[in-house]
Amino acid sequence: MSITATELASECERLPTHEREGQIFWKLRWRECRSQLNYLFSQARLRTSLVVGLSALFWVGLFALFYSGFEFVVQNVGSPGATYHAQTVHFVFTLFFGSLQVMLVFSSGIILYGGLYASDESNFLLTLPARDSRLVFYRFQEALFFSSWGFFLLASPMMIAYGMVVAAPWYYFAYLPAMMISFAYIPCAFGAITCVLLIHRLPHLRRAVVGVIALTVITMAYFSIWNSLEIADAELLGAGWFKETFRRFEFTRGEWLPSTWLSNGLLDAARPNSLDPDDLPWLESGKYLVVLVSNALFLHVLVLWVGDKFFREGYCGLNSRQARETRAQTSFLDRIAGVLLLPLSKPMRLLIIKDLRLFRRDPVQWSQFLIFFGLLLLYFANIDRFRQHQSDLRVLTWVNIVSFLNLAVVGLILSTFTTRFIYPLISLEGRRFWILGRLPVDRDSILWAKFLFAAGGSWLPCASLVLVSDLMLKVSGMVVSVHQAICLMLCVGLAGMAVGLGAMMPNFQERSPSKIAAGFGGTLNLVLSALYILLIVGMTALPCHFFLMSQHMETPPRILQPSFLILWLTLGISGSLLLACLATVLPLRSGLKAFRRLEV
Repeated sequence: MSITATELASECERLPTHEREGQIFWKLRWRECRSQLNYLFSQARLRTSLVVGLSALFWVGLFALFYSGFEFVVQNVGSPGATYHAQTVHFVFTLFFGSLQVMLVFSSGIILYGGLYASDESNFLLTLPARDSRLVFYRFQEALFFSSWGFFLLASPMMIAYGMVVAAPWYYFAYLPAMMISFAYIPCAFGAITCVLLIHRLPHLRRAVVGVIALTVITMAYFSIWNSLEIADAELLGAGWFKETFRRFEFTRGEWLPSTWLSNGLLDAARPNSLDPDDLPWLESGKYLVVLVSNALFLHVLVLWVGDKFFREGYCGLNSRQARETRAQTSFLDRIAGVLLLPLSKPMRLLIIKDLRLFRRDPVQWSQFLIFFGLLLLYFANIDRFRQHQSDLRVLTWVNIVSFLNLAVVGLILSTFTTRFIYPLISLEGRRFWILGRLPVDRDSILWAKFLFAAGGSWLPCASLVLVSDLMLKVSGMVVSVHQAICLMLCVGLAGMAVGLGAMMPNFQERSPSKIAAGFGGTLNLVLSALYILLIVGMTALPCHFFLMSQHMETPPRILQPSFLILWLTLGISGSLLLACLATVLPLRSGLKAFRRLEV
């Protein structure tokens, strides 16, 4: 049945207008939020209470830290009217907001890709008579919220603490919400635009070209940061050190950066009123607020235009690429994994390689992995620049504490990855379990394969990061050995808890791994993982710390005698090993029992 141009035009006129379409999607957003809040307060009270309580505790801790830091600046540098005060705080603000600005660009782009191009809901929304720009903006709202809530959690205590320390006028706090929202909107919109344009051109580019471009960008960024952190041998925190640091980070104070607009606006709003009638701090700060808001509105319009122009074509190109011919040989990484897994049985090797392929094919997983561990590697590779090659007891004590803190940070980041990606594995296999049930593989092998994949896949990057940290800090060989042993315990224990609890409390109704990880089981796994990391690191950090202190004391007290300290260190390592065995065996044993009785 053919449709004439007149009939088509009349049908298009019956479509909702831009305003009506926006109202419909806002109503949908409101219903989703209300449903999610009802779920959180009715069925996920523990997780909601933990998240709110820990977030509030984190906010208060940051506020107290920033408040003390700004008090120190005011007492030692000068009041807000002093020149050095403005330079110091401006340097801190631009560096802080500039770093968050870059993170917002990457996080918003990654989240938008997962929600816009790799979502079943997007497939359904594309069948509706809705404008492409509205669909992109609908998903961009989610990316904006989930990528910027961390910015508000980190930035709000700092800005409020600074305003209270310098006794800022009332309009400083009045400008604050609008400045924060408009600033967060700019890098998030830039990340969304980059994501849509990249996906639009991605199907037409060869994989090698994309890899070369990405490698070039990463290399340039790495060397630029490396050169910025390359500080000459000068007295730590001395005048020369400060001047050199100011000079090397001058690129963060560019007038074209939104972080500079936000910093200048806050500093002008916090300045006391002068006797000069032409000097109006509230007006100067208001100008920067206008600049932030106007740029945010411009990028808002640009997001809609880019979405309307390039989204559908990029989506169709991404999902309708011509399938490549199936190659008989396996990939290079799979061949390496096959060689390393030769001691295992063939079914278990194939299961582990399957999970490795799924990890490589999911950009959300490997991109987050590379970002977090890449930032840690960059930090560990430059941590020796602040050691200043000194050997006194104070510096050695600081180095030992920092080395164990680095180990704890690696463990905490690993716990978030095991909770986010390893815990939901069993639940995601539920819908495909009938395929695995037809294979000549027993259920125990499936669970053991998940455990070995999580423990082995996380051990190599974590051990490498910890080794880089220890080598840059030049810690003793004993501490390096202890750190590597603890790292192995952390990887095995965290993998055992994630796999075991995932098998004990599966959720086969939910298809989103993030929502599975956000449930009761995922929250419990995250809390237990954090406690496990603190206990493991604490039981070995204190004996090592006292042991190193006693070696640099002429007459150590009796409690720090070598015989006592060796006994403490032995007990600490033995206790950590026992705790690691319990954290690995008990959840896996319970998970195996539950997995054998599982009916899907």
